[in-house]
Amino acid sequence: MTGGVDAAAAEAGVGSDADGGTAASAPRSVGARAAVIVAASVALVAVVVVAFSIGRLSTLASPTPTDASADAGFARDMQVHHQQGVELAMIVRDATADPDVRLLAYDIALTQAQQSGQMYGWLNEWGLSQAGSEPSMTWMSLPAVDGGGGARHDGHSGDGGAAGAAHAPGGPMPGLATAEQVAELRAATGGEAERRFLELMIAHHEGAVEMADAALARASSDVVLRLARTIVESQTAEIAIMREMLAERE
Repeated sequence: MTGGVDAAAAEAGVGSDADGGTAASAPRSVGARAAVIVAASVALVAVVVVAFSIGRLSTLASPTPTDASADAGFARDMQVHHQQGVELAMIVRDATADPDVRLLAYDIALTQAQQSGQMYGWLNEWGLSQAGSEPSMTWMSLPAVDGGGGARHDGHSGDGGAAGAAHAPGGPMPGLATAEQVAELRAATGGEAERRFLELMIAHHEGAVEMADAALARASSDVVLRLARTIVESQTAEIAIMREMLAERE
């Protein structure tokens, strides 16, 4: 998980109630819960705005990708993927009192909102549409650069070339939860919500790692390659953590 999130998480109510009691103490009033949700949403918006500015500045030293490039496709599709990650995290954060799950969820939401803002900023600086002219996932069917996978850039052992080629343009993004699965998570509470969230987020992270590996095999922009490596490393670590958390709840 990313550092520096503890203060923001505490401000948003992760792990303790306003009266100093534990998260398992008396339920908050409707007004207090609404205030917490608003505070968390405002924090996420602020993160996206700052990340958008950073994203624009970070592209200045790299050649401008084309509309049909893997760089642009990754930036568009990973934004969509991350948006669902934020949604799932914020659902479970309000569905459980468990401090570990709440902190993990808030960390995921902040991280993925920040990264989405960066990718939005890249496309804006490149002068490219946020939507694109080709179906989603088209970039993953492009041939890998030099026939390689993620190891071409960072030594990661994932087979980004082969994995990306398995996805057809317009097909579903790997790891995305279905509308029915999201609805089930929204309806769950307590331990059931925790288990459903962990199951969905493990699959979601695995899909993101697959997409990042494909970007490492196909992209050329330094900013895209750096973020793809970060996603592979951080989300692989979080998958291990979530598997342990899920095992504790089964």
